[in-house]
Amino acid sequence: MTALLQVNNLTKQFGHDAKALSDVGFSVQEGEFVSIIGPSGAGKSTLLRCINRMVDATSGEIMFDGVNVLNLKKKELKKVRTKIGMIFQHYNLVNRLTVIENTLHGKLGCKSTLSGVLGLYNREEKEQAMHILGLLGLDDFIYKRADQLSGGQKQRVGISRALIQNPRMLLCDEPIASLDPNSAKVIMDYLKNISVNMGITVLVNLHQVDVALKYSDKIIGINGGQVVFIGAPKHMTRADIQRIYGSEAEDLIFDAGGIHAG
Repeated sequence: MTALLQVNNLTKQFGHDAKALSDVGFSVQEGEFVSIIGPSGAGKSTLLRCINRMVDATSGEIMFDGVNVLNLKKKELKKVRTKIGMIFQHYNLVNRLTVIENTLHGKLGCKSTLSGVLGLYNREEKEQAMHILGLLGLDDFIYKRADQLSGGQKQRVGISRALIQNPRMLLCDEPIASLDPNSAKVIMDYLKNISVNMGITVLVNLHQVDVALKYSDKIIGINGGQVVFIGAPKHMTRADIQRIYGSEAEDLIFDAGGIHAG
């Protein structure tokens, strides 16, 4: 089976600093739910941003749907990005716009600059937005301004904006880091359902080991810009968590509970 995403020997260096990513490699299958875990500063966000070229990698290869993203010119890159939805820690919504207007912003990558500036959306696009907002339990908030929403509601709007692109893959950069535990569970449940029921591949950066263990088909552990673990949650041991998190590991193992020795 051909992977939807194949990352080979990926390296990213900022200036003369140490490498943010060093020789990173992994593959992700269609419909897979993959968590990327590691301490702050490990390179998780840089990795996601390299995949959709918000940040340009220094070297390596990122094959998405059979195409090396690193070689694409502006027009081709725009086309590929419509297949890759992005969800951010701080939502990146336009506060003065309504929930449905923020959702429709996900269509901008498919529109001419003029249509985008004027906010010209057809009936079909508006109906699609309503349908997605319904799936995410936001029916009652469609015409509310984004700044009137709770953090969990804002993140659901962020997900709906990504879904309206009809993506093959979602990149989620610490989507629950700013949320309370209840809201975080709601967001993770929605992301898992999207993966299982819509067949959309989900890559999510997480700091919480217990959440990664609960939701993932596969976990990628990163420390110091290098991949130090790849495997199913059931194969993750205390030694693996120690390798990923170093001195932080003991607290995380306690939180994760039920992790096997090894």
